Amino acid sequence: MYLRSRRLTGSVVALAVTAALTAWADRGAGAGDPSVRASLLTAAPLAAAAVIGTGLYTHSDELDRTAAHRWWPRRFAHLVVLSLTASVLLGCAVLGTGGEHGVQAMVRNTLGATGTAALAAVVIGARLSWLPPMVQLMGAYMAALTGAVGGGWVTPLVWPAQPGDRAGAWLAALALFLAGAGLHAWRGAGRRDA
Repeated sequence: MYLRSRRLTGSVVALAVTAALTAWADRGAGAGDPSVRASLLTAAPLAAAAVIGTGLYTHSDELDRTAAHRWWPRRFAHLVVLSLTASVLLGCAVLGTGGEHGVQAMVRNTLGATGTAALAAVVIGARLSWLPPMVQLMGAYMAALTGAVGGGWVTPLVWPAQPGDRAGAWLAALALFLAGAGLHAWRGAGRRDA
């Protein structure tokens, strides 16, 4: 009942379609074009975060809060399983293309964007949870276009635009994911969706 109420099947289908479109764009339409790759490293994780974040909405918030059993393990498992599914699918979509903006960067951006969406679901509600990841990813994409992406202290601020092997970018993305997953598991989606 929990999975059905959160439309898990629809979320998995949407993630698979996102991965298929990403693979098509990476190999077909923009094969070898660095600007297409930079766009994909922004758009695909944003689409995955939007699918996962809006799927955190519940129609039975009162039932969740008053249930006799704990909901946090279900909420945590739901978010982690969908995040890992999205990471694997999107990572496979850019598999074999090589370069510093390949599989590692796609997986990192997907986890970070999903964590941001989970945080947003708690704070502003699941239906609008796609907004903060969009601002975050688009800001990093614009910084990359203007050449403002560098190493050092800038890395945590523009982690989505960093190469896949940058430790600071991974730390920022994983911190966002863990904070989002933990807070969502503990509190659930915000009640602003009614």
